[in-house]
Amino acid sequence: MRIFKLNSILILVGVLFLISCANTTQFENVNPVIQKNIKRIDAMPNFPKPFKILDFNQLAKDYDAKIYDPNQTGEYWPLIWKDNSRKNFDQETFGIYTAMGDVRQGAKNYGGIFHEALASIGSVLGASMVGIDKSNQGGENYVGMLKNYFNTENNWNIIMNNTGPEVAQLGGGYARDWWYDVYPNVMFYALADFYPKEKDYDTLLRTIANQFYKADTVLNGDYAYSFFDYSTMEAKKNWICTQQDAAAGHAYVLYSAYKKFGDPKYLAGAKSSLEALLNQEENYFYEILMPFGAYIAARMNAEQGTNYDFSNILDWTFNGDSVCRDGWGVLVDNWNGYDVSGIVGSTTHNGGFGFLMNTYDTMWPLVAMVRYDQRYANSIGKWMLNAANASRLFYPNEIPDEHQTIPEEKEHTKGVIAYEGLIKKAHYPQYEYIKAPVAIGDGMHWNKDNPKVSQFSVYGSGHVGIAGTIISKTNIENILQLDVLVTDFYKEKAFPSYLYYNPNPDSKVVTINIGHDKVKIYDAVKRAFISKGVSELFSFSLEKENSALLVFIPVNAKIEIRDGKLYADNVVIDYRYEL
Repeated sequence: MRIFKLNSILILVGVLFLISCANTTQFENVNPVIQKNIKRIDAMPNFPKPFKILDFNQLAKDYDAKIYDPNQTGEYWPLIWKDNSRKNFDQETFGIYTAMGDVRQGAKNYGGIFHEALASIGSVLGASMVGIDKSNQGGENYVGMLKNYFNTENNWNIIMNNTGPEVAQLGGGYARDWWYDVYPNVMFYALADFYPKEKDYDTLLRTIANQFYKADTVLNGDYAYSFFDYSTMEAKKNWICTQQDAAAGHAYVLYSAYKKFGDPKYLAGAKSSLEALLNQEENYFYEILMPFGAYIAARMNAEQGTNYDFSNILDWTFNGDSVCRDGWGVLVDNWNGYDVSGIVGSTTHNGGFGFLMNTYDTMWPLVAMVRYDQRYANSIGKWMLNAANASRLFYPNEIPDEHQTIPEEKEHTKGVIAYEGLIKKAHYPQYEYIKAPVAIGDGMHWNKDNPKVSQFSVYGSGHVGIAGTIISKTNIENILQLDVLVTDFYKEKAFPSYLYYNPNPDSKVVTINIGHDKVKIYDAVKRAFISKGVSELFSFSLEKENSALLVFIPVNAKIEIRDGKLYADNVVIDYRYEL
């Protein structure tokens, strides 16, 4: 560590100052970006405690290695099985348990047909994010097998959470719930970007986009429904509250389709569905889709020249004042010395109830959003610090036994499966004595015969690859390196770009390794070049409670301004460049 710090000092002396290079002198006198606050994030701690950031990347790889191993032994293992029902596609597929020991699932229950896209697509996507090729793993093509979630037999012709609505009924009662029908398509579109040559995928992607486009045309700006029947193209209501933020999911899929296929009708549909959300006067955040609306709005502003004010969407994501699902948002709290700020879920249920999957999945759109609108760099950087820190408390090896409902069962998780949630006061009577935070899960609510280990969430833990691909550590304990490109799917060419936030009360010198190739470095928050040419280790000063959005550019790249954007060799490095 002493050598590392010495290197930092030497490099700092040599390269830490603002300099101009051959064609960057004219860009030196631009004002830095004025940051926009998100009030609920402002209330989060700068240094959440107890503090520890997991190696999410390695955790994602370990999860994949164990969950996708059919030869794993032990009670409740293996957690993967084959499904030969051949629904929708004439091929064998697979299932992943939703929760450990879930009696509804596995090869021996209901013929193995009850499994969820949230677990299967989510875990394949998470593994792909950390560099695992799931199209050729141990002789299996798990990417191809996911096609069975494309529901053709019921004529919905979209990806659904199960291979058919009748399969969902096996779970013990079911009502159509719009986010369950929309979000699997959001995940599927993201996954497909990793596998552009996968057989049949382009056809499925076009069909999904066409279905969502038709649905948006029928809805005509009114998303005040519980679900949408994509076979009859009818909007419907049931006992579940209306989910206006389904419009964000439509917008995400349609804009992704536009970027992939170039069909202008998909762009029109993305704008129409997004505007339906932006025109809402109240917060209808239901489960996970709302923040994707902020990302799409920021991206279309940057790429399409729109001028959407999406500040309400960000407030609705965080505030916990949803009129649809009481208290749904992002927690800001400390429970008996444990900061739980940053996790996503109900801010009111039993004093607060955050969920691991929702926390991971919210990282996906919001970190990528900063690339297109760096006004939110400080806020998202601070939130990510809190969310990353609190996320470890879901894992039974990372939270003390006295804060867990079933610490005696944690060996069954093999170090890769977390509890589903963290709650302030346990909602099972037998656990009410446990002091907050309480690591817990809902598996026993889903089926009366589910064992207590069903509180361990296989499905939520499978989304760890999102954090694993975004988050890296730096030499400063509480300054993270956040990759703003890796969850920005179907993007145009871009140079490596990372967000850093300093929560400390004084400035810090951050040292990063940028590789062997010499680059010049642009800070999109300062709107300034901070290096004319550097390789290997690089140090830069980060002011207190401030951020940097660094872009690593080829050292000889030509820099120019066009239409309010800053380019390097015709690649945008700042979408909001202003003189």
